[in-house]
Amino acid sequence: MKTILIVDDHADIRRLIRMTLEFEDYDIREAADGETALRMAQEQRPDLVLLDVMMPGPVNGLEVCRRLRADVPAGQGPRVIMLSARGQASDREAGLQAGADIYLVKPFSPLQLIDCIAELWAPA
Repeated sequence: MKTILIVDDHADIRRLIRMTLEFEDYDIREAADGETALRMAQEQRPDLVLLDVMMPGPVNGLEVCRRLRADVPAGQGPRVIMLSARGQASDREAGLQAGADIYLVKPFSPLQLIDCIAELWAPA
């Protein structure tokens, strides 16, 4: 069973994402801020992190992604889908430069999210 960590400071968004994914065979965990997300990622080693970019506190989504990528060889850390209301080309570029596999702009449909996850785990 694959583990997915949902990181968003809005509980309603975490709940909607959980509802979208609960019909699949995933172990779903949640974090409300960047610091908690980093701790949980260290302890639980998720296969995928669904990561909001804009969160309160000293550690935003871009920084979480950078830290997740910092100490692991390429391809060995969790996959990362960044979720953001910021959809400018520069925002997308910043997310991908931080190490995101996919940058998905809010609002997105549940089907879009499911398709992105399937794309990440599809055989090459």
